[in-house]
Amino acid sequence: MSLTRRQVTTAALAALPLGAAAAAPAHAAARRPRTLYIAGDSTAAQKYSDAAPETGWGMALPFFLRSGLPVANHALNGRSSKSFIDEGRLDAVLAAIRPGDLLLVQFAHNDEKSTDPTRYTEPWTTYQECLRRYLDGARAKGARPVLATPVERRKFDAAGKAQPTHGEYPAAMRALAAEEGVALLDVQALSLALWQQLGVEATKTYFNWTATEQDNTHFNPPGAIAVARLVVRELLRTRVLEPCDVRRLHDTIPTSWITWPAPLS
Repeated sequence: MSLTRRQVTTAALAALPLGAAAAAPAHAAARRPRTLYIAGDSTAAQKYSDAAPETGWGMALPFFLRSGLPVANHALNGRSSKSFIDEGRLDAVLAAIRPGDLLLVQFAHNDEKSTDPTRYTEPWTTYQECLRRYLDGARAKGARPVLATPVERRKFDAAGKAQPTHGEYPAAMRALAAEEGVALLDVQALSLALWQQLGVEATKTYFNWTATEQDNTHFNPPGAIAVARLVVRELLRTRVLEPCDVRRLHDTIPTSWITWPAPLS
């Protein structure tokens, strides 16, 4: 009985010691599922039960992706493109990322804090310089970097017009993406348009407004789901993902799907 090439390869790998099997040819490693990594701030980050109902959009992203495309959410409260690097968090991502993976980068909320030298960056100089380190690091590991302009805060003028709040940072990121030939998800423009469509009162149901807090930056479950949907639409538009990578894009996602694990000890 003749054996196929796949059967011969499988039998050969099975006969190898564990260490040798780990060094299998690159084409075997290429079959490993891609992972989508997120580097960002509190608007995307995983939240825990002590912060509920605050919800990062990264928590809702897996609802729209096929089960074989896992999300590794490294976004963290209070971080800027600079402080994420200085704390070694980019190094941790790059130590884990593999060829074929995606690195989605969204920063600006904390880069804007000019009174804090540990986080502040200037849009057209240090902000772009920091972002280049994410791009270069991902490319060096054979991964694909993707830039996402910062999601907008909830701010309206007296006439009820949604207002941009991120100054020159979105424009600086757009320019860098064009210069570097990197896919850009224009979440800032899309979220601003969505808040305008919803209006002053309805947007309160998307942000972390509670009996004790009126938070116009962070989301509750409906807001996180809405922003995650925008992100996935942009991933499709820019052809970072294929239609086969996406699910439920036009479905209603129950807010009960959002869960908050116990705080890390």
